[in-house]
Amino acid sequence: MPKPKAIIIGAGIAGIASAIRLAIKGYQVDVFEANSKPGGKLGEIKLNGFRFDAGPSLFTMPQYVDELFKLAGKNPEDYFKYIKLKEICRYFYEDGLRLNATSDLDQFAKEIAEKTISTPTEVRRYLKKSETIYEVTHRVFLQRSLHKLKSYLHWDTLKSIFRFGQIDAFRTQARANQSFFKDERITQLFNRYATYNGSDPYQAPATLNVIPHFEYHFGAFIPKGGMYGIVNALVKLAEELGIRFHYNQKVEEILYSPAGKPRIEGVKVNDKTYKADIVISNLDIWFTYKSLLKGIAEPKKLLSQERSSSALIFYWGMDSRYSDLGLHNIFFTENYQREFNAIWKNKTIYEDPTVYINISAKHIRTDAPANAENWFVMINVPANNGQDWDQLIKEARANMIKKVSRILNRNIEKDIVCEQILDPRTIESKTGSYQGALYGNSSNNQFSAFLRHSNFSSKVKNLYFCGGSVHPGGGIPLALLSAKIIDDDIKPV
Repeated sequence: MPKPKAIIIGAGIAGIASAIRLAIKGYQVDVFEANSKPGGKLGEIKLNGFRFDAGPSLFTMPQYVDELFKLAGKNPEDYFKYIKLKEICRYFYEDGLRLNATSDLDQFAKEIAEKTISTPTEVRRYLKKSETIYEVTHRVFLQRSLHKLKSYLHWDTLKSIFRFGQIDAFRTQARANQSFFKDERITQLFNRYATYNGSDPYQAPATLNVIPHFEYHFGAFIPKGGMYGIVNALVKLAEELGIRFHYNQKVEEILYSPAGKPRIEGVKVNDKTYKADIVISNLDIWFTYKSLLKGIAEPKKLLSQERSSSALIFYWGMDSRYSDLGLHNIFFTENYQREFNAIWKNKTIYEDPTVYINISAKHIRTDAPANAENWFVMINVPANNGQDWDQLIKEARANMIKKVSRILNRNIEKDIVCEQILDPRTIESKTGSYQGALYGNSSNNQFSAFLRHSNFSSKVKNLYFCGGSVHPGGGIPLALLSAKIIDDDIKPV
């Protein structure tokens, strides 16, 4: 008896994870990817002897990756290795303050106490609150569909509902953080976590204070092959399971039966039809409806919601090494609220942006030539609404170089030997993210968790959705959980 067929649209991290889960369930799986390589936003760039991870640069919750190998009966370490970071991030402020956030919480809290007016008690109390939010939300909001009645019939769901007040949904993240810390620079440090899903801490609910728990409790990691090593390892597993990847093959349409309740029939690629019993779209939900689902009424209210922020990234090959810098580095703006107002209210780039620099060569020396470093230099920017990006990029580049040079007391521009740029326009064209928004819809209100699109279609039977633009949200851990939620809904063959 032939295996039932499943088709995945897009080889992003959630698409690959969905393919693996369905293959383990007994499906024959084909993945169609418009680009020449897998990974989606989790791509890589090779330039003049330098290697860069193109997208996400922070790795948390590695157990969600390991789980895929274990489900397949494999030893994760045979495919994928990573190390836990002792130093999570280095923070640089305009007034000269420098902080090293380490995985040793006592050490980090002690450094904060020695250099600022905040205390170890404040830090511990804050991270305890972060843990509480995680305990209340992770089984209910992150690991189950919010769009099915059965999700609410679990005892732990009922317990979480009774504890809803503890997730701090009715004040902003910035206001909550201000109540925890006496030193506004530490408030700023923890406000930064709103950017992990493309939000504004001055609008987003304090529920987002769950994010630090992922780093400070579970830890931050680096894969030994760089972030793209996650993709390579999962694709290897997928191919061993018989999954077929079709690159440079853009899906043009999702096909469904017109009679009765629509039911999946397959997809169309280059005017050729591929039949399937199940289709999972890893494409941004906006483009899935607008481009692929012809004849199906789109959820207009959901698709018209405010998009998350985007990013402007410079990939710089640096002909020098910088001992001041670590793997993850943040150069804070002097006025955080003005920066977010520029992004969200004025739809532009602030003149003094917060700059993030990732240097994987600090741990993976082959990512750069000898005595050189690969700098991934990023700032948060608005989604693409037709701004004059060429002019904005020119101004931002100059401001970023000036800022980092000033704080490091060193002219960094003279060390740049090669450059590539990614902006909201190219993020959209290369990864299929509408307006270049990195996380789908924004999370700038207390009900945003409930406003993301479901992981299944209520209009077409056996059509599912995964990735950062749908429930439970953006970033590697949540994208992998979207695949898990779909998996829980599909019966084994």
